[in-house]
Amino acid sequence: MKGSEMSENNAGGTEKAPRLTVLGAGVMGVGITTLAVGHGVPVTLVDVDQAKRAEAEARIAHELRLARLMGALPDDLPLGELVISDSVSDAAGSTAVIEAVTEIAEIKEKVIAEVSAVVSPGTVLVSNTSSIPIDELASAAARPAELVGTHFMNPSYLIRTVEVIRGARTGEAAMDSVRALLTTLRRQPVVVRDAPGFVTSRVLHPMINDAARVVQEGTATAEDVDALMQGCLGHATGPLRTADLIGIDNLVDSLNVLYERTGDSGCRPCDLLLEKVRAGDIGRKSGRGFYEYEG
Repeated sequence: MKGSEMSENNAGGTEKAPRLTVLGAGVMGVGITTLAVGHGVPVTLVDVDQAKRAEAEARIAHELRLARLMGALPDDLPLGELVISDSVSDAAGSTAVIEAVTEIAEIKEKVIAEVSAVVSPGTVLVSNTSSIPIDELASAAARPAELVGTHFMNPSYLIRTVEVIRGARTGEAAMDSVRALLTTLRRQPVVVRDAPGFVTSRVLHPMINDAARVVQEGTATAEDVDALMQGCLGHATGPLRTADLIGIDNLVDSLNVLYERTGDSGCRPCDLLLEKVRAGDIGRKSGRGFYEYEG
């Protein structure tokens, strides 16, 4: 999926095409890359993990096929060029950078510091996070006004709404840039104020924790909890299938952030979630979580 197989958006046009760098080739990084490439945006996907880099191209190709079969990507645009790299320095020249590494503040801060030293002033830096306050991360950036938060849902090429978080130091130019990027990607931004967990995770993740606790206590099976939440309360997939989709390891990281920063005991990960992480049963990406998955 390099150069010859993926052509840049607006090739031959008068306007310079946006060029995106995505940092992190995990579930969210691959999903966001799929979304961008599928909308004709050239992407440099960076990860220091050799195994993730080796798998990334095939994973993106698979998700592109799936997304197009589902009608989730435009069919009137050529695919954007994809470059897979092991170096943050390859973000130089990007018009926007999306950081999508592990949901641990120290790791995100390190990556943000590295990339902000590489890109030109005026390049919007986007931290894709489910729970960590943006102003906390902004202190790691060379230019805090250029950092914006987003919370893309998984899979990002299917879910059109994106939670956008404006930190206390986020500038208007950065907000304009992220809105423009999301418009190119045909996403609908909803802007919220900065806080631990923002809106979606602050509401959803404690609910999933409670659902897991109900299973832990033997009140109901995971299947029954999800059936009741779907049939009685209109939850699209059920909280425990959602946990498997998020990744139970990511969910636990997010709950820990919420618990540490809010003191809300309802955000302290229950024993069943912790047991599943220790066992490696972390959801769809591992083949087993609350449910089992093939392929």
